[in-house]
Amino acid sequence: MKRLAPLLVGLALFFTCFVFAENKDQKQKEQYADLAFVILKEDGEKPLRNAAVVLHPVDKNGHQSKGGVELKTDEEGRASFNAVPYGRLRIQVIMSGFQTYGEDIVIDQPKQEITVKLKRPQQQYSIYK
Repeated sequence: MKRLAPLLVGLALFFTCFVFAENKDQKQKEQYADLAFVILKEDGEKPLRNAAVVLHPVDKNGHQSKGGVELKTDEEGRASFNAVPYGRLRIQVIMSGFQTYGEDIVIDQPKQEITVKLKRPQQQYSIYK
């Protein structure tokens, strides 16, 4: 029985390490998300074709990292990007004739759909009229 105890302890340690390694692999697989964007006009909510959706990673201090990705929407106002790492992401949507949209979001789910409604430019006011 005394010879069997070290073997049982060794097997228990092996299986414990195996379970932790498997959990670590599963967590690493869940570190990426698939993003879908829908870009619409605010008035009437019609889709906007060829809108530029610009994605920039943001560090923990709120600074935009170098690099990024630019997507173009299709005729239904949709664009998508797969395998985006979890974390903060800065989104900008640019379309001629509309106000530029910008927001920082947190990517923390395997699939996220983001809907953006772009506004027309607002009338400017002046005190010198």
